[in-house]
Amino acid sequence: MAKVFAIANQKGGVGKTTTCINLAASLVATKRRVLLIDLDPQGNATMGSGVDKHALEHSIYDVLIGECNLVEAMQYSEHGGYQLLPANRDLTAAEVSLLEMKMKESRLRNALAPIRENYDYILIDCPPALSMLTVNALVAADGVIIPMQCEYFALEGLSDLINSIQRIAQMLNPSLKIEGLLRTMYDPRISLTNDVSAQLKEHFPDTLYQTVIPRNVRLAEAPSYGMPALVYDKSSRGAIAYLALAGELVRRQRARPHTATA
Repeated sequence: MAKVFAIANQKGGVGKTTTCINLAASLVATKRRVLLIDLDPQGNATMGSGVDKHALEHSIYDVLIGECNLVEAMQYSEHGGYQLLPANRDLTAAEVSLLEMKMKESRLRNALAPIRENYDYILIDCPPALSMLTVNALVAADGVIIPMQCEYFALEGLSDLINSIQRIAQMLNPSLKIEGLLRTMYDPRISLTNDVSAQLKEHFPDTLYQTVIPRNVRLAEAPSYGMPALVYDKSSRGAIAYLALAGELVRRQRARPHTATA
């Protein structure tokens, strides 16, 4: 049965969508079956996967409100090699629609239940806020991968996010764990980057990924071509880093059946 990971951070611009697309493609490269769920109304993971968000007949919004099933909304990312549940601006209406529904926090988990056996990994790209969409992702997930930059406000924001995850675990999803912290847009030439990284190693030694994702032009360029960096430029530092992350993720899953808490 698939491991479901929400890629989440309440702060925007930290590399959530980049991580979703490139981790999904890298897991596919290791012969894993992957489903990527775009749960952000901006639809960036959809476009970055080579699917036109403006031409969708069905999207994750229709799945959440019960207008269609998950398979009917699914698309295939030709360049990434993974299945995609796409999103567009329709998803903004989900916040209001879900509030009026029964079991509103577990709509995504229930939708995923029939197809989890078909995948090895399911990755959920969350919006940059603790919204009802993010709550649905956290209720559906086994673990949370937190991309973060090593900058001044990162640790304060991380503390708030961990508290939110713990509340969701207590109230709605007792099995939810923090799978890992991922340092993104990493530049070791900056002293603050090294200082924050050292603090993360001290406070989260078991959850911090050894892999770091560097600042890389190819990672920034690839989404505009609708493809992961692994296809756009497989020799780029960004593509190599996400391949390393995929390997580390798989090894962690083999080494321990239960993910660690923060």
